[in-house]
Amino acid sequence: MVHRKPWFDRQWTFDLPVTAAPGIIERLRGTPARVEHRLRGLPAERLTTRHHDHWSIQENVGHLWDLEPLWLARIDDIAVGHLTLQAADLENHKTWDAHHNERSLADLESGFAAARGELVTQLENADEADWLRSAKHPRLDVNMRLLDLAFFVAEHDDHHLATISDLLRLGD
Repeated sequence: MVHRKPWFDRQWTFDLPVTAAPGIIERLRGTPARVEHRLRGLPAERLTTRHHDHWSIQENVGHLWDLEPLWLARIDDIAVGHLTLQAADLENHKTWDAHHNERSLADLESGFAAARGELVTQLENADEADWLRSAKHPRLDVNMRLLDLAFFVAEHDDHHLATISDLLRLGD
């Protein structure tokens, strides 16, 4: 098994052509279904178990939902011409404080799916000029086009899906 780099240690190269936008949209549109398919039928105890004080499977799903407002705000930052994107809470207080393990998985999945639908709609309504507008990412200190932001979100989704897969293997 190849081990993943921690999210904050990843290096980024944002050089995709604008023609990659439709595929990225489909990747983003599919994340809620991928989550639901991966977790279907698992018992609540398996979904809510923490390992070494890291988030449970269910908390990872909740985290995806928690970040949707940030992604939408960053889309808006680019659209209105802000020079810098809204900063993320690097300590993830929202997720730690949300008590996602006390909610039902179905609630988390449906909330995430609805929020993600809004993000996908925003991206589908963007034209080529919108996809090429940019603003500086505050942590990475690089300019990100809307295209790069969408790719970043898709990579973030996949990072957490891979984390969920790791957690599922721990229970096997």
